[in-house]
Amino acid sequence: MTRTALLIDEAYGNHRSAPGHPERPERIRILLPFADEPDLLRVAPRPASRDEILAVHRESHWDAVVDSSDRPFTFYDLDTSAGPRSFETALLATGGVLEIVDAVADGRADNGFAAVRPPGHHAESDRVMGFCLFNHIAAAARHLQREHGAARVAVLDFDAHHGNGTQEIFWNDPDVLYVSVHEYPFYPGSGSPAERGGGAGEGATLNVPLAAGTGDAEMLDALRSAALPAVRRFSPDFLLLSAGFDAHRADPLANLEMTEGGFGDVGRLVMDAAADICGGRTAAVLEGGYDLPALRGSFRAFFREMRGASTREEEVA
Repeated sequence: MTRTALLIDEAYGNHRSAPGHPERPERIRILLPFADEPDLLRVAPRPASRDEILAVHRESHWDAVVDSSDRPFTFYDLDTSAGPRSFETALLATGGVLEIVDAVADGRADNGFAAVRPPGHHAESDRVMGFCLFNHIAAAARHLQREHGAARVAVLDFDAHHGNGTQEIFWNDPDVLYVSVHEYPFYPGSGSPAERGGGAGEGATLNVPLAAGTGDAEMLDALRSAALPAVRRFSPDFLLLSAGFDAHRADPLANLEMTEGGFGDVGRLVMDAAADICGGRTAAVLEGGYDLPALRGSFRAFFREMRGASTREEEVA
C-alpha cells in the first residue's frame, strides 16, 4: 500500500469567520477521525515563517492579516473575515502544507494530504479574498523550488471555484504550471480559457471550464482530455493539488453535480497519472467543501485512492 502522509489538527478550528459563515471550524472537526486510520505518516503542523509567506505575498498583504489579531473581527470583503486567532491559524495552515511537501520530497512518504483551514487558493499576492488569507499551495510551490531544487512544479486545481490567487501569483512564471478545472462563469469571475499566463509564463496557465449542472463524467473527461495531458507535457518534478470538494451536488456554494464516487474516480485517475509523470510525488491541500456530510464522504473517497485502496465497495457513513 502507498505510504501516505496526513496533516490534520484541531488547531485549524481556531480560525473564526463571521457568525454563520460556511467556512467554519466543523469542516476540520468532521475530518479528524481520518487521523486514526492505520499505516499513515502523521505530520504535525508548524507556523510558516514571515519569509515563507513573503515568497508569494507582498509585505502589505502580510501586514493586513497580522492586523486582524488585534480585533474581534476583521472584514476584508463581503465574503472574507478573520477573528483574533485567524492569523496564527493561517500561518499553521501554510506551515503545515510545507511540512507535508517536505515529507514527500524527502522520501518519508509517497504522497500526502494537508487538511487545513482557512483555504488558500483565492488569496492573491496582495489581496485577501474568497475565505482565503494566505495562499498555501503557492507557498508550497515556491518552497519546492527553493528548498528542494524542483525545476518544474505543476499545480492542478479541481475546486469548483477558479483559483484566481494561484493563477495571479504564477502568471509570469514559466516554471510553475497552473491548471484549473472549475465551474465557469462563476465566482470569482476569472478562469476563462483565454487566460494563459503572461510574459515568460505565457502558456503555463490552463483553464478548463465546466458548465453549471455538470458532474462526474464531465470532470473526469476534462481531466483526461485536457488537464492531465497538459501536466504530462510539462513534465514536473512534483504535482500539487488544490483539492476542493465543493463540486459535490450537495454543496451550497456551487452548481456542479459531482458525487462522492466521482471524487474517488478523480483520485484514482490523478494518482495513476502522477505515478507516470513525477514518480507519484504528490501533495494535496484542502480547499473548498461546505456541506459537511458531502465533504467527509468526498474526502474519504479521494483519500483512499491516494492510499492505493479501492473505493468501489459500498461505503458505510
